[in-house]
Amino acid sequence: MKFSIVTISYNQAQFLEEAILSVLNQDGVDVEYIVVDPGSTDGSREIIERYRERIARAIFEPDHGPADGLNKGFALATGDVFGYLNSDDYFERGAFRRIAGFFRTNPDVDVLCGAVRIVDSGGKARLRTGIPDHFDLRSFVAGTSWVGQQGTFFRREAFELSRGFRRENRTCWDGELLVDLALAGSRFAVMHRVLGNFRIHAQSISGSNRLNQQYLLDLEKIRNRLVVANITVSRVSSAAFRMMHKANVIRHFRSLVVR
Repeated sequence: MKFSIVTISYNQAQFLEEAILSVLNQDGVDVEYIVVDPGSTDGSREIIERYRERIARAIFEPDHGPADGLNKGFALATGDVFGYLNSDDYFERGAFRRIAGFFRTNPDVDVLCGAVRIVDSGGKARLRTGIPDHFDLRSFVAGTSWVGQQGTFFRREAFELSRGFRRENRTCWDGELLVDLALAGSRFAVMHRVLGNFRIHAQSISGSNRLNQQYLLDLEKIRNRLVVANITVSRVSSAAFRMMHKANVIRHFRSLVVR
């Protein structure tokens, strides 16, 4: 089973090498690694060049944002299982072996969502682990379907049935891809093992809150698409779903013990 992993890199040199090595040091599987950098000026390209012999493709050309860069990377991918990684995040050691084993024994699953460890700029983990919810479109509309991109992998065929990443989405392209995969009929499963590490820091989108307004606009566009597809949830039902999600004792317990 061959993995194709795409990393989008832009001026995150202090974290980039850890991200690259978390891909290149995976064992037990064949990995095709594609790195996309539209114009870093902080030494990131020099780091990429340092590992160029082990990187299948390096794309050094301007793009129209992260989603566009990911589309360019996956257009060159030839693997059976796809995944992607921001340059300030990193995969867990041995994660790809677990993922390959899961897909081999579960041929009916198209998308696997694993747990994600949330860390700070220095790699210190939070007490709670990010536990994936089973993804479905009505839960997404209600706001009760949390999935960590760093722990999400999907079969090539599923991605090809989706429309890829919407280029105009600048904040939640990962969530919109899951919506597109679900609309295309993909079957989802979860794994309660940490597969990736999500770094939140002052310069990241999640840590800086600098794109909050844009995030709300991008999210509204996704929800409007679902309304057109006749996938809606009433305000009363959404509030009830969120209350049950927040009160889910098993989920809270898992967030403390899953590693």
